[in-house]
Amino acid sequence: MTIRVGVFGAGGRMGATVCDAVTKDPDLELVAAVDPFHAGLDLHQVTGVDAPLQLAASAEVLDASGIDVVVDFTQVEAARDNLAWMAAHGVHAVVGTTGFDDADYERFRADFTRSNCVIAPNFAIGAVLMMRFAELAAPYFETAEIIELHHNQKIDAPSGTAMHTARRMAAASRDWAPDPTTKHVLEGARGGRTVDGIPIHSVRLQGMVAHQEVLFGTTGQSLSIRHDSYDRTSFMPGVVLAVKRIASVPGVTLGLEHLLDL
Repeated sequence: MTIRVGVFGAGGRMGATVCDAVTKDPDLELVAAVDPFHAGLDLHQVTGVDAPLQLAASAEVLDASGIDVVVDFTQVEAARDNLAWMAAHGVHAVVGTTGFDDADYERFRADFTRSNCVIAPNFAIGAVLMMRFAELAAPYFETAEIIELHHNQKIDAPSGTAMHTARRMAAASRDWAPDPTTKHVLEGARGGRTVDGIPIHSVRLQGMVAHQEVLFGTTGQSLSIRHDSYDRTSFMPGVVLAVKRIASVPGVTLGLEHLLDL
């Protein structure tokens, strides 16, 4: 059975890449595209994707009965409203937007009773494996730091991937050595710290897409685990996987790893 897909944020780079991936998969059909910045324009005109659709201004003008799954790559303020619409209309949600807080997750869990929701900080399968490897390594090292590097249009820092990685590492080990730094020549030089004390350093540079390195150290040795996304197409196998499997994961699922049995 063909899965009917809508894309919110379709006019952005990630949204356009999702539209292209959906149209190229024989099991999926792109039936709706939303982007308030390009409302009324043909999808092909905005994204180059060959699909006979016009971009809608908001979800409110869509016929929800014709949509099975919506993929959301927008900004957190818009995504909150989008997810409320999906939950109210019984539409499954695959979400790559980051920046949600605990109150958001609590509300999503309460709202998604008629349909399911998968929220992942990173849909690159290699990045999911990187987080799993970091989680496995954490109990064997006393010190660890995370460096995440993204394009200069990313507005949140640290990235959702870095925060999710730190949480998984902290859950795997609580025994981290204290930071010996006593003098900060520049405030913030040691990065931001999670509640468990794992430093995260954020880099924003032109020419990058999404990259992360997790550094571990212990007596006489170190371990580096790194993942690089050089193009937004790196996220598409994970997005398509989530679209196809979301009907089988009830409620709200945080992280693509739960769909990969990791």
